[in-house]
Amino acid sequence: MPLRLRYQGETPIPVEIDGLIPSAVRDKPRDDIRRLEIFHGNRRLPLAEMFEVSGDPSDERIEFEGDLSGVHRIGSGMDSGEIRVAGSAGRHVGSEMTGGSILIEGNVGDWLGAQTHGGRIEVLGRAGDSVGAAYRGSPRGMSGGTILVHGPAGNAIGHSMRRGLIAVGGAADAVGLEMIAGTILVFGPSGIRHGAAMRRGTIGLFGPERPPLLPTFRHACRFRPVFLVMLLGWLRQQGYPCPVDPAPAEWELFHGDLLALGRGEILLPA
Repeated sequence: MPLRLRYQGETPIPVEIDGLIPSAVRDKPRDDIRRLEIFHGNRRLPLAEMFEVSGDPSDERIEFEGDLSGVHRIGSGMDSGEIRVAGSAGRHVGSEMTGGSILIEGNVGDWLGAQTHGGRIEVLGRAGDSVGAAYRGSPRGMSGGTILVHGPAGNAIGHSMRRGLIAVGGAADAVGLEMIAGTILVFGPSGIRHGAAMRRGTIGLFGPERPPLLPTFRHACRFRPVFLVMLLGWLRQQGYPCPVDPAPAEWELFHGDLLALGRGEILLPA
């Protein structure tokens, strides 16, 4: 039986629940969990003032209920267990997590999975800016794990990404900005300036219309990448709504950004 947290707050002021993760509460009685401190703006409050607490945390599963779009840092620093949000969530979901899994059944705000090192995050709705990105001043963003967003996401997906997989149902501008390595797949419309200053890594842009590429990307070849067939097949096995046919097909490969190291890859349907 999971630990159930029903959100009862009605406030325009941000609520932050940093540290409320399965491994931190699995051995605590419910009364101690109710007394855990959270932030309401710059004020510290016991968890019970914003959430109704029930269930058992011993199996490292936490279920959130209610509209948590104003609740931030859900699963931040998570290292094991499962978190499910039956609704939407705020910013910094799963930031800097190292293990475990998070499922958001609605939408999320900015900085989803920022600087993650491992684990899995799945969002059934849309996401904001900076999915899997580096925080300001940090040299690298996501360095491991998987982020799957069924709907579209915002700007700067995978900014300074070092390792891992991000799949989104659409994107705004600057996918893979300053990307170091890793894989980003976009299964919907996308904007401009993708791969700007990327050094290595792979970006797949599979939307209905071909997005413009920066002039610092050079056409390399047309080919049938076996790894892409395997990856798209795996996504479908995971239940991800992948609209691209994983059967062998030709793709166009571009190398860049030639203003950086120039070993990055952008794949477009031929």
